Amino acid sequence: MITGTVAGIITSLVIGAIAGWIAGQLMKSEGTLVRNIILGIIGAVVGNVVLGFIGIHGSGFVGRIIVSTIGSCIVIYLGRVLSK
Repeated sequence: MITGTVAGIITSLVIGAIAGWIAGQLMKSEGTLVRNIILGIIGAVVGNVVLGFIGIHGSGFVGRIIVSTIGSCIVIYLGRVLSK
């Protein structure tokens, strides 16, 4: 049971890291790679919540990356708006 939980956490971190990197490239983020990875992990949560409200759920590895990338783009955009 513990192994499944650890594997799930690691998978979520990897997906968040990939999504953060992709979102950084799409949004032309000036942040460092580590910053984009952290934003990706936060964005994964945001993407699941926001898209979940409208009935879109990422299934499978690629689906989860897409949802997380959308959430990461939202987080990067909000960060830009709030920093002005």
